[in-house]
Amino acid sequence: QVQLVESGGGLVQPGGSLRLSCAASGSGFSIDTMGWYRQDPGKQRVLVASITSGGRTNYADSVKGRFTISRDNAKKTVYLQMSSLKPEDTAVYYCNADISPHVTSGWYTYWGQGTQVTVSS
Repeated sequence: QVQLVESGGGLVQPGGSLRLSCAASGSGFSIDTMGWYRQDPGKQRVLVASITSGGRTNYADSVKGRFTISRDNAKKTVYLQMSSLKPEDTAVYYCNADISPHVTSGWYTYWGQGTQVTVSS
């Protein structure tokens, strides 16, 4: 079955940068929109950024101008380049993808395992 594997999280100082990656493993499926969400302990998971298969992007107001989402369809991978990081960006970041198996017309939402991003001095 499909798995989304994330990497790139870690500890960074305020004003620094990190790049997150999320690759979809397996075969026999199509991927539409991919995105990144984040969640603090005891809080709701919220959208950070999304990107369609055609490259149209959407960002949360809190990250506009600082984060850039991109994707490589051949590698089935989505990236989140995070710059000018703030302590408020500290959270667990989750990759998300809308996926359709080739044997069905249905679409399903998949989630990565989450990767911790900590912005602190």
